[in-house]
Parts: sequence; C-alpha cells; structure tokens
Amino acid sequence: MSAPHTGRCNCGAVTATVSGEPLWVRQCWCRQCQKSAAGSATTNALFMTDAIAMDGELSWFSYTAASGNTIEQGFCGKCGTAIMGRNSSRPKACVLRVGFLEESDRLAPTSAIWIEDAPEWAVIDPRLEQFPRQPPVPPKS
Repeated sequence: MSAPHTGRCNCGAVTATVSGEPLWVRQCWCRQCQKSAAGSATTNALFMTDAIAMDGELSWFSYTAASGNTIEQGFCGKCGTAIMGRNSSRPKACVLRVGFLEESDRLAPTSAIWIEDAPEWAVIDPRLEQFPRQPPVPPKS
C-alpha cells in the first residue's frame, strides 16, 4: 500500500489525505471499541499526526480507557462516521478508522489487541499477533 491515502465520511463533509504509511494496523476488542463498532472490533491504522491533512469539522468525545489513557474520538458531526482517535500515550500519532479510508481493503490488520475483552462469539484470525490487553507503545509515536 503506498501513500497518499484518502478518506471520506459517509456524507462527504469530512475528508482527509494521508501522506505517510501506517506504523501499524490493528483490530481492537476493548469494550469501548466494541461500543463504537456496534458490538464488534474496530480496525485502526496508526499514522503520524503531521502526515494527516484533514478537511471539514470533527466532533469529539473523550473518556478514560481501561488502559488508563485519555482517549479522544473524532467523528463527523453531520453523519456520525467514526474517523479518528487520539490516545494520550501517543502524542505524535493518531489512529484513523480503516473504514473511513478509501483503500480500506488494502489495509489489513497485523494484530488484534484487548482480545481478553472479545465476546465468546468473536472470530479472531489466528494469523494475527494477539495481545490480551494493550501492547507496548510503538517507537516514534
């Protein structure tokens, strides 16, 4: 997958162009992500914040995650599309929801995190590296 990546919410009010490659792509099974994804995992790509050019206005919601980190979730205030997340443990990086990106079919996850919170019916690809909770913060983020 090569940059640039582009993203668009359902109504088109928020768009993005990303000039870099993701540091990782993960599925997250924490309870907060399950609520955001209507019961399943979210799939997130971590990018350096300065590589993202966002157009349009985001609405924000923040909370303290099970990890103890402060999480800010950005979404389109018009159509509700989940767009991005910021984590206090990674001040120079943020995640984009893979479904927001036009190239989502080419950004496959390489790991699944918070699998201890996954429901019994969850099917987690055994080829993915799996973490029971939050893995260590990647360098440069």
